[in-house]
Amino acid sequence: MKFEPVIGLEVHAQLKTTTKIFCGCKTAFGAPPNANTCPVCLGMPGVLPVLNKKAVEFAIRAALSTHCTVARISRFDRKNYFYPDLPKGYQISQYELPVAEHGYLDIDVDGNIKRIGITRIHMEEDAGKSSHDDNRPLSMVDLNRAGVPLIEIVSEPDIRSPEEAGAYLRKLHAILRYIDVCDGNMEEGSFRCDANVSIRPKGSEPFGTRTELKNLNSFKNVEKAIQIEINRQIGIVEEGGKVIQETRLYNANKNRTTSMRGKEDAHDYRYFPEPDLLPLVIEADWITSVGKSLPELPDQKKQRFIDDYKLPVYDADVLTSSRELADYFERCLKTHKNPKLVSNWVMGSLLGLLNTEGKTVLQSPVTPENLGTLVKLIDKDVISDKIAKTVFDEMARSGKNPEKIVEEKSLVQVTDHSALENIVLNIIASNPKEVEDFRGGKTKLMSFFVGQVMRETKGKANPKIVNQILSEKLNQA
Repeated sequence: MKFEPVIGLEVHAQLKTTTKIFCGCKTAFGAPPNANTCPVCLGMPGVLPVLNKKAVEFAIRAALSTHCTVARISRFDRKNYFYPDLPKGYQISQYELPVAEHGYLDIDVDGNIKRIGITRIHMEEDAGKSSHDDNRPLSMVDLNRAGVPLIEIVSEPDIRSPEEAGAYLRKLHAILRYIDVCDGNMEEGSFRCDANVSIRPKGSEPFGTRTELKNLNSFKNVEKAIQIEINRQIGIVEEGGKVIQETRLYNANKNRTTSMRGKEDAHDYRYFPEPDLLPLVIEADWITSVGKSLPELPDQKKQRFIDDYKLPVYDADVLTSSRELADYFERCLKTHKNPKLVSNWVMGSLLGLLNTEGKTVLQSPVTPENLGTLVKLIDKDVISDKIAKTVFDEMARSGKNPEKIVEEKSLVQVTDHSALENIVLNIIASNPKEVEDFRGGKTKLMSFFVGQVMRETKGKANPKIVNQILSEKLNQA
């Protein structure tokens, strides 16, 4: 490519407070339209905002977890614009003095670690939501979301590909969920992203004209939309045109971006200090206290899984992708400590089941205690891997303990050496041609003989013992 993309991301994360940032209205999703409102979030004349302390604490948690410096003094500002879903005609946000600045995240793309700078984190209130009737010239406004507390996390323009953008977002998403300040639900809008995209000739220092992409509601869509926008801008420049600064919407169904409006600059919003709120002063002791309360973060947990459990990097990366999955894995180990085998079952059968049923690990029909017990039964040669898959399916269906399932269905593995030896001798006697071919060099026939033994024992024979006996008998002259 003759061109290099320059990408910066703005992430809006809804904080998991029970009430809004400047009033006592609930933040719960799914309430009837305009049910969670009051004179403050409706922007009625004469009302005064009161800052939610828990929202500030959550902002501090997010800042410390992304290596930002928390400002001892920050300030709220009025961001003026006129939309039907903005009842006051302005949004209370932070501009000149944000709550945190100068952080970073390290991302892994194809085994390469890259540091993405974070310019700032600032607090603000959300706007309401407009909806439009497809059959009538009618628009409706729901202000339940107005006043819901947000943090906006603004990256440096350090991202150079859609894949890096996706890795950054997934990492940030995981951190915010680990520290329990945001539920990360993109479908409900509690984790939203806008992407600023420009291109420049490779080796050039100045940035090109940027466009802002909105309506990005999944990690995959972020990557797709950025790639489409990069291609669009390259096409314009190669044809001798100029990219214009604008805001564009991504249409996932048509897989294209369309112009929404000219891109505003800061001066268009006429920022000025919010006169109804004092500057926010955060004491050093509070920052220290919040820092001590932080849980183990994804990178720390991943390294611990590698060091303590001797897991491969890939396994540790998957298992720590969410706090809930990591907790599930470690609860399995409390029942039976075989980290690699437990990891295989969690990443394979469990995640496969959850993906098929569209469930999260918190909704898993298989408890970590039962999965740990299943692995213990395999390790102790009570059941084979093949039988274990049958037991797992029954556990998922009924929720029963694996030991009870094995007992009820008589699935205990056959380990009696003499009994298995008799079965092997009968099978060898019944298949003289295959025996001759095996002894003649067709060693792949071993799987045929193993399969015959398994069929004879209905899958209950211990595979290790079967292979040992077959190897001994088939190699006898």
